[in-house]
Amino acid sequence: MDNGRPSWVRRCLGWLASARGRWSVTPGGERSPDAWPGGATLRRMPWRSTVLIAVLVQVGTRFAAHEQPDRAALDGVAEFLLLAGSLLLLLRHRFPRVVAFGAAIAALLYLGGGYPYGPVFLFVAIGCLAAVVAGRRVAAWSAVGLLWAGHLLVTHWLYRWLPPAADEAAPWGQELIVAGWAVAIVAASELGRVRREQLAHARAERAAAERRRADEERLRIARELHDVLAHSLSVINVQAGVGLALLDDDPEQARTALTTIKGASKEALGEVRQVLDTLRAQGRAPRSPAPGLARLPELTEQAKSAGLDVAVSVEGRVSGLPPGADLAAFRIVQEALTNIVRHSGARSARVHLGRAADALRLRIDDDGPATAEGSPGGGNGLVGMRERAAALGGEVQAGPRADGGFTVRATIPLRGSSGTGRADGAAGGQNGGTAARAAGDDNEESA
Repeated sequence: MDNGRPSWVRRCLGWLASARGRWSVTPGGERSPDAWPGGATLRRMPWRSTVLIAVLVQVGTRFAAHEQPDRAALDGVAEFLLLAGSLLLLLRHRFPRVVAFGAAIAALLYLGGGYPYGPVFLFVAIGCLAAVVAGRRVAAWSAVGLLWAGHLLVTHWLYRWLPPAADEAAPWGQELIVAGWAVAIVAASELGRVRREQLAHARAERAAAERRRADEERLRIARELHDVLAHSLSVINVQAGVGLALLDDDPEQARTALTTIKGASKEALGEVRQVLDTLRAQGRAPRSPAPGLARLPELTEQAKSAGLDVAVSVEGRVSGLPPGADLAAFRIVQEALTNIVRHSGARSARVHLGRAADALRLRIDDDGPATAEGSPGGGNGLVGMRERAAALGGEVQAGPRADGGFTVRATIPLRGSSGTGRADGAAGGQNGGTAARAAGDDNEESA
């Protein structure tokens, strides 16, 4: 009791209050289809297919009755059983077991009444199919078995007391036909279940592939941003320290450091904008090439401005590499030099490039020692190097030497790397020319 009201009164009032909000009226004066309780459930029912099956059963049974004058005439009971068995299919998605058994019982009662054979088995087949697809296989098989066993009982024992009058036992050949129908219903149901499972598996595989592609895209973008920002910010950090130290004693050298900072920030801003343009405009072709070993002299100049003297030696021809291998080689050298600037006390480094028939080999050495800021063997830089090489089927080995220096070795296969190069090229170069020019204009204005 609440305020003198029984509980059932409070429940009814609550239902009316909630229903009043749902029974809304559209601006045209009509009630919304969603306004009535259960309206959405009614719309989700398979009305069209159920009505079609009901019509086929009714019409087909009447045609079949003309060919079976020895069977009982169709009457109201027969019409009710055929209609009830068909309308049960409205609930086949929500209550598959009930529908399977209900359809089998309706068909069994119809046959037990001595009415003509015909498409009465159609709604049984659809009900059992829905049960099997919904995972209720035992219920579907049991319903079919019930129908067949009941038909045997009616046609070989109970026929003496059931209409039509003076009926005789059915021939066993007819039972084989009924058994064939039962097997066909079960087989069709199992085929429908297998087909649905295959479609669900295919959808799950497509969704998993989409997730993998999204993860790979995020990893690739993170790798690009790390390589660009780590290198450029390291140069900026070193030059900022030089500029602060020499600002009073050597203004000219401080000016040089600030100029280097401006150039490094301009380049970093352009490359970051390239990556961001790729995110904003997916699907367009890149309008400038991705970074490659052709920019190696520019990279060594940046390292030199940060106080690192880089000696480059080349064995073989390193121009005309596949785009993927060219980009990966550039990024690996860039990251290795960045690690030397950030984590090593060495003032010189050596870069060796060697091209064989099937692979490009890189070696980057410094003489150390490691600084207190951290060892070049840790962090995300080496992880990114290894991921880039592994994406092309190569490998990266890195570690300290006995003399106190540090060495990075990389092997990048040249066969089959063009496809990956196109993908990475799109990441690094899409809308690149426009972005770089915009970055330059912004930096000039800010300067």
